[in-house]
Amino acid sequence: MAKPSIDLSLYLVTGRELLPPNKDYYESLEEALQGGVTVVQVREKTADTGEFLDIASKTSSICAKYGVPLIINDRVDIALAVNAAGVHIGQSDMPVSVTRRLLPSDCIIGKSVSDVEEAKVALEEGVDYVGIGAIWATTSKKLVRPVVGVRGVGEILEVFLGSDIKTVGIGGLKSTTVLRTLHGATTPCGTRTLDGVAVVSDIVASPNPRGSAELLSKLIRAFYSRPSPNFAFPFSAAHQSYTEDDIKSRAAGLLKTLKAIKPLVHQITNTVVATQSANITLALGASPIMATAPQEMEDLSKIPGALLVNIGTIANKDGMLVAGRHANLNRKPIVFDPVGVGATSFRRAAADELLNSWQATVIKGNAAEIGTLAKTAEVQSKGVDSVGSGFSDPVAIVKALARKERCVVVMTGPQDYISDGHTTIRLSNGDPMLADITGSGCIVGTVVASFCGISSISAQKRLSAQRAAGQTDTDHKAGLLVDGNMLIASVAGVLAITVASELAVERPEVRGTGTFLPALIDAIYGLTPEDVASRAKVEIIR
Repeated sequence: MAKPSIDLSLYLVTGRELLPPNKDYYESLEEALQGGVTVVQVREKTADTGEFLDIASKTSSICAKYGVPLIINDRVDIALAVNAAGVHIGQSDMPVSVTRRLLPSDCIIGKSVSDVEEAKVALEEGVDYVGIGAIWATTSKKLVRPVVGVRGVGEILEVFLGSDIKTVGIGGLKSTTVLRTLHGATTPCGTRTLDGVAVVSDIVASPNPRGSAELLSKLIRAFYSRPSPNFAFPFSAAHQSYTEDDIKSRAAGLLKTLKAIKPLVHQITNTVVATQSANITLALGASPIMATAPQEMEDLSKIPGALLVNIGTIANKDGMLVAGRHANLNRKPIVFDPVGVGATSFRRAAADELLNSWQATVIKGNAAEIGTLAKTAEVQSKGVDSVGSGFSDPVAIVKALARKERCVVVMTGPQDYISDGHTTIRLSNGDPMLADITGSGCIVGTVVASFCGISSISAQKRLSAQRAAGQTDTDHKAGLLVDGNMLIASVAGVLAITVASELAVERPEVRGTGTFLPALIDAIYGLTPEDVASRAKVEIIR
């Protein structure tokens, strides 16, 4: 018999121990099904066989009422007894080969995997679907392995490219993380994403399971209804064709717009450079706010502009986490500057946590920092600096990282490389003295964030207007998307600071780094669109 085609998009895993006070399990289950759950797995780790059978039988009847398939966790005998649609097994449960011999031919078998090797075994065994995780830390199950993380799912998904095996994300999934998970959990080439998400506590522990399921279902449908859900950048203008003159003209035009609109740039940044970053922002024509308290982040995220997260002196990670999540919800661009990420294990762990928790719009770093995120040792770091002559193929590095992280990547150096994963641009402006002042890289992040803020400000205003009209966040499809051309915004930001550095050293009062920094601020203050357009050294690399 042919196996049924099962919609795994909203996969409910039961957990009676999580039910709120005075909430009946069967009542909660039926409400969840009414809210849009597409498949149910009964998981009973402590119930004896008789109790498990009774629960599974009653659950099967309720699921049948709504035409939703039932999966049984671990127990083949229970699945056979209630004529379940399938069985889900873990790494230490009955082997797939034995499970398949015992079940009818039309029963589906799912298996939990948490790394590439387990995925390869599941592929060889020919399971029907895999549960990949845990993606987030979870309270519903004691974890015996490290959390995979949103960005760790892609390598596992690659194992199943070309196969019919479906994939479900498991572990800590809820309405606040589902879009980040679906968007970020993709193969590096962007050709495959998850087929669904498994949810436990966000539905089972809810006093309103129908409402919780409806919200999750709406978010999931919004993601999958996008024209190209398998490869969607967190900004809208990813596949345009450019000429070099076109890029110069657009970058110059953005400078004029920025000075007219003055976007707010929220900066959680390196304390060493906070003052000069604020002064640079003001000189450019934008408006800085340096705020780190988690309690402020929701309100600040609703003000159109951009968010800069710089881990140069990381002592406020909680604020960074909250700020990024709210920025994603409000379609606010996030520029992430992983300062010195290769220097210590603490910085690497912090960067991973941040990038797993929210979607960056732009990642800006020097060669060593970009290399660390790309997991290559070709360029080494010395504290916050790069060592050596750089990458042998910098274009391949920035392009691959942009695709993997689904964002724009800006790699600074003697020449700057900027890529959205499709188009890569090399910029050759800038005076060597720029590298000799403290925080020059941090300043670049500040300026890039300013331009990203102006590029998406109209979308954020539309979002505010729609909310004022009573529309919910899910009406805007995937809330991670940022309208506006972030590739051009990043180019404009790098050109602004590098062109200004050339203008600064031409001033007669500049005799060294001590006089260069004030001159740089003055040059940025007086920078014109004509300066950018006439001096920009832009090369598009196919």
